[in-house]
Amino acid sequence: MLDDFLESISLDDITNGKIILIDKPIKWTSFDVVKYIRKSLQIRLKHKKIKVGHAGTLDPLATGLLIICIGNETKNIYKYQNLPKKYTGIIKLGETTPSYDRETEVNRTFKYNHIDKNAVLNIAKSFIGKQKQIPPIFSALKKDGKRLYSYAREKINIEIKPREIEIFNFEIKNFSSPYVEFLINCSKGTYIRSIANDYGKKLKSGSYLYELKRISIGDLLVDEAIRFEQI
Repeated sequence: MLDDFLESISLDDITNGKIILIDKPIKWTSFDVVKYIRKSLQIRLKHKKIKVGHAGTLDPLATGLLIICIGNETKNIYKYQNLPKKYTGIIKLGETTPSYDRETEVNRTFKYNHIDKNAVLNIAKSFIGKQKQIPPIFSALKKDGKRLYSYAREKINIEIKPREIEIFNFEIKNFSSPYVEFLINCSKGTYIRSIANDYGKKLKSGSYLYELKRISIGDLLVDEAIRFEQI
């Protein structure tokens, strides 16, 4: 359990640096996890200045591997951020949402009866390789010192510059219309929500990310992580 693990951490561990692999539950933000761990360590060790950070945000509705760096290990956060990530998830066809996932309500519906398994497989292959991707407006990226989701909630239209990403593998695990189950291996900075949104466009329909779980970061696996629900 997480609390038992935190009990084993000493001030020497803070000085030397340590990582914790967390299986983040749904509806918790990445910062919620950081805040919980920092507060727990501050109380138990009776030490106010304890650095805690995460190496790669997971959206509130996403689950899976979150790397938490403690103490001097926070200096190495960028190393973990640069590692490739692997996800499993579900895309739902025939609908879109402003956030590209279930955080916001469906805003448009589309026909999807024309989409068959061959189309689903072929479109997935078309994503593989280096490309420019436009991040979702509902994201924590900053523009002019302000989070993009703040502009979205205020309904302010802004230009979002595309970023270069790379998709190493995009495998369709199952297709039961309108749901597409997938496994994707990608570079840092890739927004799976944007892929889900673009996926429907390429199929001449609409789609959004219905479910997402990060299963690995580099060689680190979610199977090795502490389940946060256990607290």
